[in-house]
Amino acid sequence: MEEGAKLHLKEWLITQIESGIYEGLCWEDDNKTMFRIPWKHAAKKDYKQTEDAALFKAWAVYKGKYKEGRDKADPTMWKTRLRCALNKSTDFQEVPERNQLDITEPYKVYCIQLDNGSAKPSCFYSALENLMMEHMYCELTGKKPQNQVPAPITFFSPAPTMSDFRMKVTLLYQGQRVMQVTTSSPDGCFILQGRVPLGNERIYGPCTAQQLSFPSPGSVSLPSCMAEAMNRLLCHLERGVLLWVAQEGVFIKRFCQGRVYWSGPTAQHSDRPNKLEREKTFKLLDIPTFVSELQSCLQGRGPTPSYEIELCFGEEYPDPGIPKTKKLIMAQVVPLFAEELLQRFNLGETEEKRLVLGSNTEGEKM
Repeated sequence: MEEGAKLHLKEWLITQIESGIYEGLCWEDDNKTMFRIPWKHAAKKDYKQTEDAALFKAWAVYKGKYKEGRDKADPTMWKTRLRCALNKSTDFQEVPERNQLDITEPYKVYCIQLDNGSAKPSCFYSALENLMMEHMYCELTGKKPQNQVPAPITFFSPAPTMSDFRMKVTLLYQGQRVMQVTTSSPDGCFILQGRVPLGNERIYGPCTAQQLSFPSPGSVSLPSCMAEAMNRLLCHLERGVLLWVAQEGVFIKRFCQGRVYWSGPTAQHSDRPNKLEREKTFKLLDIPTFVSELQSCLQGRGPTPSYEIELCFGEEYPDPGIPKTKKLIMAQVVPLFAEELLQRFNLGETEEKRLVLGSNTEGEKM
């Protein structure tokens, strides 16, 4: 493996499986959708660190968590790191019914999450660029191109891979904006009251996700009873939520004790609450679907795709009986790659226009 290469866990692990270097690490099916990973416990009499911890050690070395001759060997921690990485990743799902943990050479089975038969994200952006160029050509010339489009125009940098991980996050207390931040870390951002969930740095290394802390209720003009209720709610949001943009979409994971509800492009319900379960990863926006809907929109075959996400902390949402401006704590999340893409074709709305529309529909100014 080339030194300094920055593969994601999925690509790294597939490379190890294909290499055949690690005994017991192999494909479970001919279609290569599932694989076995050796899982021998260090307490077993026939446990051999050199062989049985080799894969876990390799991951620790690759991530810079272990250097031969410098650090003390810790097979248990190596294994914990890879297990946690597998559990955290949206690319893998354990298949417990196929696990064999009570045999001489125990193993676990994981399924690699596929894209439902769709093309890879890089293909989406390449196809979208062609469509955009054709669309621009028709605006400029008033006719469709016959055999080719004008010289290539770069819409993404670097094209055609997904590289824009920015999100515009706005925090609102009873409809009043108290914070707006544009995040830029590929690891996303925490929205929380307090500190990043315990154990994160020990297992994954220093946390590079941005941390957005809820401002004090005293930062806005609220009745004393409302400020008191908000302080009680904030106590339950200590571990917060983690949001991030990946090749496949926008994701969230709830760590806090307090309940969190949401609305957005992939929400199951638009007229009743959608709850985020604790310690479970949810996809808030699906990029392949967004691109497909954008293609249809540009071709005049569908509406403008939605991409904005709303989070409501501690109160059910959506709630048809109560306007959003009455909710104690909300967050609006806008993935900037989507917003800027629509604005290039005059399909998006400015923030000012959204605020005006919101005030008209709810009878109050946000």
